[in-house]
Amino acid sequence: MDKTWDSMRAADLGREIGAGRICPVDLAEHFLDAAQDHEHGPRIYARLMRDQARDIAAAARARAQAGLRRGPLDGVPVSWKDLFDTAGVQTEAGSALLKGRVPERDATVVRRLTMAGMPPLGKTHMTELAFSGLGVNPVTATPPGAHDPAVAPGGSSSGSAASVRHGLAPVSIGSDTGGSVRVPAAWNDLVGLKTTSGRLPLEGVVPLAARFDTVGPLARSVEDAALVFALLDDGPAPDLRGASLAGTHLAVLESVALDDLDPRIASAFESALERLSQAGARIARVAIADMAEAMSLAGVLYTPECYGTWATLIDAYPERMFPPVLERFRAGRDHAAHDYVAAWQRLESVRADYARATAGFDAVLVPSTANLPPVTADLLADHAYFTSENLRTLRNARIGNLMGLCGITLPTGSPAAGISLMAGPMQEHRLLRLAAAAEAALG
Repeated sequence: MDKTWDSMRAADLGREIGAGRICPVDLAEHFLDAAQDHEHGPRIYARLMRDQARDIAAAARARAQAGLRRGPLDGVPVSWKDLFDTAGVQTEAGSALLKGRVPERDATVVRRLTMAGMPPLGKTHMTELAFSGLGVNPVTATPPGAHDPAVAPGGSSSGSAASVRHGLAPVSIGSDTGGSVRVPAAWNDLVGLKTTSGRLPLEGVVPLAARFDTVGPLARSVEDAALVFALLDDGPAPDLRGASLAGTHLAVLESVALDDLDPRIASAFESALERLSQAGARIARVAIADMAEAMSLAGVLYTPECYGTWATLIDAYPERMFPPVLERFRAGRDHAAHDYVAAWQRLESVRADYARATAGFDAVLVPSTANLPPVTADLLADHAYFTSENLRTLRNARIGNLMGLCGITLPTGSPAAGISLMAGPMQEHRLLRLAAAAEAALG
């Protein structure tokens, strides 16, 4: 088996399978063994799915030999965040509250990728019930950071990002409610796609806040993300051929998103803007007065739904939770129903203002995070620091969730510093084509 498989893009692995140079069974076994033998494997995978992966890989091998492949990723393995139901395999969402939970059916998105021939390598660790952007979970496991195992990996799709970054999966599927695909993708120098709320089915996905929950891939390239998105969406793949930034009009969102940036994040962002401009993009700066107000509504919009979803179980066994995450859920008790309704009405108004202000642009740009990964031990030792750093980590990504957008983070070339492109609702195909051009410009 070839060690270069660890760092190959999913699309390239698929092409090699199609050419007969890679056997899907060998490929699945390679990644399963890599996950088992890796020094941080137990911190990345909650459990492997050897039998399922082998069976699906064997079927993919037979199709490849017969010239009947189902698509470009038939036979390419995938890892799954541990909140996607997998029939007969534990799905615990990173929480002791769900320990031993075994679903009877696959989630719809799991079923779609399985039918496309993608062997499931296993379930990856994550933040408890997906309610933190740091990726730190002392209850189950905290995956290693990309550049230092002692720093936070980003969450809540922490193990998903780590599995790809550390060569233990070609691609992974995560979820994004307030940044949980884009933050770990950014801190692990990956591509992470946040889809529009309602675009992909949530049947069989452990919920956090259903009105914001989304599903999306973490990958090594925009092409990989686009191919996986098409399978998740059960539709055609976006056409990325000939993608160019020439003549595009991009906006930098100055409101909120550029506040309190780590200097290295700010430098990486400005460098990325310069490269996009050199590639032909026209870049303007835009301020939206209501953005700060929209961000201030996040607490009343998120926590009542999150707590309402999990209150019975949480209040029965609060000792099973990491205190800062427990406290975040219980904040939902403090908001009256009429405040929640009023907040949604106000958010819809701000969304309309945002749409009008950005209508003339192909995409809106922000730094994917305001900060670099903090040290995990510091977060565990100081709960107030955990809380404040978590909010700072999620701030920029949450703009996309609050405004109802689709978004994608790309590496800038500076470690753990991503740049995000956001487009209007249900504009994933157009966004991915633009991202492919931006990826080439960023190098």
